[in-house]
Amino acid sequence: MLSVQSVYCALKLFSDRRFLLKLFLRMYSSHRTTVSFLVALFSIAGTINFIEAARNNRHVTCGTVLKLVNTDYKVRLHSHDVKYGTGSGQQSVTATELQEDVNSHWAVKAATGKHCERGEPVKCGDTIRLHHLATNKNLHSHHFQSPLSGNQEISAYGDEHGEGDTGDHWLVVCSGDSWVRTNPVRLQHIDTDMYLGVSGRTFGRPINGQMEVIGLPNPYSGTEWIAAEGLFIHPTEKDSGAHVHTEL
Repeated sequence: MLSVQSVYCALKLFSDRRFLLKLFLRMYSSHRTTVSFLVALFSIAGTINFIEAARNNRHVTCGTVLKLVNTDYKVRLHSHDVKYGTGSGQQSVTATELQEDVNSHWAVKAATGKHCERGEPVKCGDTIRLHHLATNKNLHSHHFQSPLSGNQEISAYGDEHGEGDTGDHWLVVCSGDSWVRTNPVRLQHIDTDMYLGVSGRTFGRPINGQMEVIGLPNPYSGTEWIAAEGLFIHPTEKDSGAHVHTEL
């Protein structure tokens, strides 16, 4: 199974759209023989095939690493090692307009103490955790006020092993049987019944321009999210441990 660190490193590499071209040129200059160069070429071709295959993978699955875009505000769910100055004082969760930022990658995991099969589609009505790869914390909420709008605070929480508590649990609210990548979903906090949303208000320094992420009591404006860039585990390849990529 891939470690959090190895997945994070892979995401950093693939976040550069020119990565494959650079790799191709580097291999061409370093391989003197036709045979070795062809091996390198096929290696790159295999990576491109993985990227293309991901576009045909319709579902968000257990083990998926993705970015979530708010459909109303067009911002990506984000976190970083910056703590709130009010409320819980835990690690802040915001939303950013930047597309290519590794601090917006979240891994889909089962609820605390539960297990989900890698590559298994996430069903509507499932309880999941969203694990922030860069800081090893989980998307979290609780009865604290958010700093800008006074709604419910959303934070990132967990110990050095990435384990938190029931405040990390989110219900996947969607139509149909499973979470389809191209369809918007809502995430409802299990402990407090609040919906993950965006207030539209922006922070000043040190996270200037990033939007406030909040918990809202009703599933109205600002509470729909859609899967964007990511690394998606294909259901038919779960037993082999294979994975497919999209643009990260």
